[in-house]
Amino acid sequence: MIDSLFKENIEEILDHIDDGIHIVDSSGRIIYYNKFAAELDAINPEEAIGRHILEIYPSLTAETSTILQVIKTGTPILNHQQSFRNYRGQVITTLNSTIPIKSGRKIIGAVEISKDITEVKKLSEKVVDLQAELLKEVHTRKKKESGGAVYNFADIIGTSEVMLKLKKDALSVSNSPSPVMVYGETGTGKELLVHAIHNASPRRNKPFIAQNCAAIPDTLLESILFGTVKGSFTGAENRPGLFELANGGTLFLDEVNSMSPNLQAKLLRVLQDSNVRRVGDTKVTHVDVRIMTAIGTDPREALESKSMRADLFYRLSVISLRMPPLRERYEDIPVLVQFFIEKYNKILGKNIKGITQSAMDFFMSYPWHGNVRELEHAIEGAMNMAEGNEITPKALPHYLQDIYVKNKSKMRRSDIKPLTETLNKVESIMIQRAMQKTGGNITRAAEILEIPRQTLQYKISKYGIKI
Repeated sequence: MIDSLFKENIEEILDHIDDGIHIVDSSGRIIYYNKFAAELDAINPEEAIGRHILEIYPSLTAETSTILQVIKTGTPILNHQQSFRNYRGQVITTLNSTIPIKSGRKIIGAVEISKDITEVKKLSEKVVDLQAELLKEVHTRKKKESGGAVYNFADIIGTSEVMLKLKKDALSVSNSPSPVMVYGETGTGKELLVHAIHNASPRRNKPFIAQNCAAIPDTLLESILFGTVKGSFTGAENRPGLFELANGGTLFLDEVNSMSPNLQAKLLRVLQDSNVRRVGDTKVTHVDVRIMTAIGTDPREALESKSMRADLFYRLSVISLRMPPLRERYEDIPVLVQFFIEKYNKILGKNIKGITQSAMDFFMSYPWHGNVRELEHAIEGAMNMAEGNEITPKALPHYLQDIYVKNKSKMRRSDIKPLTETLNKVESIMIQRAMQKTGGNITRAAEILEIPRQTLQYKISKYGIKI
């Protein structure tokens, strides 16, 4: 009975312990995460469960993570001091005791108990609780207003080496005031990365303002960025620009290379001295704004095509981060697919369990020119059309179905080749093996193959086999 009561209440018991508790499986994926650990790491437990430990802690590596080291070696690590940066950008120092979980001689996971030694315990808990409540209210309000930075690093899905390094690099520069330029193809998630950097920075509670520079004509964009004074042009009123509104926080300029050279020069002046002059005004206003930008092309192409001034580019790209296209991280596709299935199950009221092997094989071979955005839309569309509890190729959007059918037809045709071609290939391989086995002795090779020596010489010449 005691054992039964313990099992029924174990999670509630662990949630009342004033230490962070992580349990991971042998592959490094989190299977349990108690309340104190969630408060310490500034992340929702639901976002952590099932994710790899390095995805949740991008500032760590396989070598610096005590959990991964214990899984690798099977040796406990006790009272080890470890520092990491959480998703709020805070540097947390913990005292960890990590113990392997074994079944016989096999390591099936590890449990880690972390004691926060960053601040006095009670004060630390109170501050974290207050910050969490404040951030929750701020994010809720921002979502309703359809503005503000609402994403963090947990929203950037991927466990591939390239994505883990990107998140680690981005987290490491979050505390810096230096400009950040994110570049990559459309649909790769550049804006998500910018949001995450802001939310992990000291400016996270200050304004985050985003502006797509390609969506507005230059004359209007200048007024929006720098503000106006009454009478500067017909209908002009005294209005602050985005630089003034973002004071103390972050201003994100998407597709900044779409600005005209003239407006780029004005932007550069603001960045050089942090002084803004409204359109038609004579006085300047000093602002403290971190600039983050994004472009949808390789920076070298932007410079070569002169769509971006070189002096502005060098000012904006002090920190440069590249969002890789999906075709460079195919190993992330299964993780992304499952993430989007869970997301749209909630939105659409569905209960899709997964995806058939044939559909997944197609996903792993398709080039995804629209990147993660295209994959998400494909999953959303398929879930609307799915008849069972799995996504099949027949449920995919029509353009993907057409490509799937064509690829399948090509594969069928490629499976059956002309008999002569196949026989010649096999014959060439057998002759090469025989020649290798005899050290190039034609007479002995002919005996092994049981054909005349002259016939073997002819075939060696026919297939261009080097002796």
